[in-house]
Amino acid sequence: MAQDADRMAQWLAGFAGLAVADEEGLGQRQPPAKAAAVLVALHWQAGAWQILLTRRTSHLRSHAGQISFPGGRIEPEDGSAEVAALREAEEEVGLPPALVRVVTALPHYDTVTGYRVTPVLALLTAPFEPRPSPQEVAEVFSLPLALALNEAAYERHPYVRDGVAGHYYALRYGDYFIWGATAAMLRRLARHHAANL
Repeated sequence: MAQDADRMAQWLAGFAGLAVADEEGLGQRQPPAKAAAVLVALHWQAGAWQILLTRRTSHLRSHAGQISFPGGRIEPEDGSAEVAALREAEEEVGLPPALVRVVTALPHYDTVTGYRVTPVLALLTAPFEPRPSPQEVAEVFSLPLALALNEAAYERHPYVRDGVAGHYYALRYGDYFIWGATAAMLRRLARHHAANL
């Protein structure tokens, strides 16, 4: 995929029809009681499209050290998942909302911890210098879109949670181990892409 923002935006818009099946193998989940949103932001870097990701700080009470999209809980004043995702991205990595071209929101993803997460697909319209929040983000990095869309690259790992067996998916990129909800949402993109080639 060459660098062409309009063509990329059109391609991303096709994910609005993403078919969702309960194939992530998460087993028993809590009823989704908390709404959240994440920003799945694509940008052109090093001659290829990349996805913006963060590594959480090690001292956080939940998800410490994990790889995630910028994002968080939808607050009452946000009014929409898109606004929440943009606000959280600015707070976590210093991404100005003016540099973000929101394309579409994807079907929600329910986590085992009771969050209903709305992924918001977007393009960055210009380069920016990340300013990670020291309270939340240890590192900002980019994942090649080509790798994220390769369904064969995802590993399946068994687990047991509260006595219930299931599995989760993971994706390796260099020293990064991307797993859980982030990997599951990326894998949804890969599956949709593969089904529509």
